[in-house]
Amino acid sequence: MKKVLAVTAALALLCLGSLAQANVFDLGTGYTNLETVAVGDPGNAADTRYGTYGSVGYNYNIGKYEVTNAQYCDFLNHKAISDPYYLYSNSMYGKIGRSGNDGHYVYTTTSDWANRPVGQVSYWDACRFANWLNNGQGTGDTETGAYTLDGYYRQGGSTIARNAGAKWCVPTEHEWYKAAYYKGGTGAGYWDYPTQSNSVPSNDVSVPDAGNNANFSQNGYSIGSPYYTTNVGEFEASMSAYGTFDQGGNVWEWSEVVTRPGFAFRGLRGGSAFTSSSTLSASTRIDSSPDNEADSYGFRVVYVPEPSPIIALLGGLVGLLGIRRRRA
Repeated sequence: MKKVLAVTAALALLCLGSLAQANVFDLGTGYTNLETVAVGDPGNAADTRYGTYGSVGYNYNIGKYEVTNAQYCDFLNHKAISDPYYLYSNSMYGKIGRSGNDGHYVYTTTSDWANRPVGQVSYWDACRFANWLNNGQGTGDTETGAYTLDGYYRQGGSTIARNAGAKWCVPTEHEWYKAAYYKGGTGAGYWDYPTQSNSVPSNDVSVPDAGNNANFSQNGYSIGSPYYTTNVGEFEASMSAYGTFDQGGNVWEWSEVVTRPGFAFRGLRGGSAFTSSSTLSASTRIDSSPDNEADSYGFRVVYVPEPSPIIALLGGLVGLLGIRRRRA
């Protein structure tokens, strides 16, 4: 956990006072400041207790942690110097600050906010972050890549879907659900909570290494004002079977699924620091208009490797290209 804090604090310092130069990802070396974990067991059975969720036919990687304020600050300093797509919300102020004028905006965060999950992001903000990753970061385009947005940022947009060949994406609901609740292994089944437990977690932040803990509100907040959210990975013994943190609590996380086609709402999973323990359960899903932003709306990303022709023929061996990203 100390290493995670050190990496994100370094990102925060690079954001302060000038345009951030640090890459969120260095795709050339495989080093990443936004760490992912491998999700294997392709072709696993779906969880049919509350619908039909979690079956994924391929190997992929998913963010070990939620995208943080420092990482989103890096994105803003590259792609929101002018901000025609409203990537920055004024409600982020205090967590991510903005100074300067349109065309010269500079974004900053501080060490106490840097490693907490970014909030006040819409579904389209998350898609643009994914596009930026697909296009090499830096000056990489936000409008094409994983998703063809072409300036779209409003309500609706139900036909906007993941493009063929996309690598970095907002998770599908099945990708997110499997990483959170699947026990791993053939025919393993699913946990009720993303802490490898069928018992309601505790929200006591004073025992982060006790196991089966999460950040939610029940008989009081895990931590109060002004933070409410914990540093990502704070509950260091409460990971999912694949090694993800905070898929229960902290912030709701966007997924690609269109839940109500007539309204083109998108799905959110996992509960938040402001909701009760029941929202962390596999049985709970909510949705919202894709342009909505809230303190409790955040996201993580997935990386889907492209199989070679030989691997494609071998089917289940596609996971050989699913390289686990590690910190240097």
